[in-house]
Amino acid sequence: KKVYWEKTKVRDLALITLLLGTGIRVSECVGLYLNDVDFKNNGIKVVRKGGNEMIVYFGEEVEEMLRNYLDERLLMEPEPGNENALFISQRNTRITVRSVERLVKKYASTATVKKITPHKLRSTYGTTLYQETGDIYLVADVLGHKNVNTTRKHYAAMKEDNKRKAARIVQLREKE
Repeated sequence: KKVYWEKTKVRDLALITLLLGTGIRVSECVGLYLNDVDFKNNGIKVVRKGGNEMIVYFGEEVEEMLRNYLDERLLMEPEPGNENALFISQRNTRITVRSVERLVKKYASTATVKKITPHKLRSTYGTTLYQETGDIYLVADVLGHKNVNTTRKHYAAMKEDNKRKAARIVQLREKE
């Protein structure tokens, strides 16, 4: 296990950081090509559901992990037809959705008893973005939801929690 982990830790960390730091879907992640990464603008070109292309931006932590991984990735010799895939498996082919699901589960099981999936990482990103900005339209856009009601449905409970907090924050008279 440790030998395998030593071989894949930089890739795995880049992959998980990318998922958590951008909110992209696991299918969008495994579909990335080397030339989809743009460090000048700190963005990646993803193909969304329905085939739309979109630039998704990332922060410094994601940039650092991607750069670390690309140093290793560019030394790999992928199988024919996989030369331009960003994330490569141990078999030197494009990594699969199922492999990403397994590796997220594996790392999560060492850190927590909660069931963590790639989609949970996406949801965590959306939740954090909504908490920080309060802008449901921005969250919908970044997550690639065509309809803001899809986003609203997932984050409505958070809005209720915020309303409850607001009710406790406002004090009508000074405490003695």
